[in-house]
Amino acid sequence: MNREGRLGVGIIGAGKVGPVVGAALAGAGHAVVGVTHGSDDDRVESVLPGVPFLDAPEIVRRAELVVLAVPHDELAALVAGLAEVGAWQIGQLVVHTDPGFGLDVLAPAAARGAIPLAIHPAISFTGTSMDLRQLADAFAAVTAPAAVLPIAQALAVELGCEPVVVADADRPAYGEAIATATEFSRSIVRQASALLASAGVENPRAFLSVIVHSAVDDALADPGEALGLDVLGTGDDGPSE
Repeated sequence: MNREGRLGVGIIGAGKVGPVVGAALAGAGHAVVGVTHGSDDDRVESVLPGVPFLDAPEIVRRAELVVLAVPHDELAALVAGLAEVGAWQIGQLVVHTDPGFGLDVLAPAAARGAIPLAIHPAISFTGTSMDLRQLADAFAAVTAPAAVLPIAQALAVELGCEPVVVADADRPAYGEAIATATEFSRSIVRQASALLASAGVENPRAFLSVIVHSAVDDALADPGEALGLDVLGTGDDGPSE
């Protein structure tokens, strides 16, 4: 496979992440050869116009790079199932976008000669073309065998992200950090919105917008405790997911 050339990219998973990743790679010059059906094919078509809808084995058959962007609980069974039907190909790149998994989940594909990569763009996806602008300002956690790490880093760059290498053994901690940041933020906003609504404040989410964003910016700018051991889960305030 010539990495200086363009790759045929297949997208398995038509939720918020997969089509956007496909569009970003298409913008870098790769050819998206197929995407699986999802719950909203019209939205997928708007992000990946003209890309055919195919089943997963056919996508794997056609693609040099397969992007797996499915729910966390479905990923392992998907990889193993495609291995059982002999879909994976020698030298084929297979990348998943799940923050909580490392390379082990791709072992059935690797055992059949595929090259396993894990790339998680650290944004909150909406599933629309607006995400492409977010990717341009984002980091991506990259995990790969040493021999192919430059390929994974190059793909992250082509998505528009700055790659950050996360060791395979550290993926669970990374996934926990991402889940803590996203779920805690959503929970706090929901709780605060409900309290404001009960206090008679109209449009409580708009009311909270400036204070929430400024509080997050202040927390991110704090050089103190943010670099301490508690962030690593060794203290009372560490990630709990």
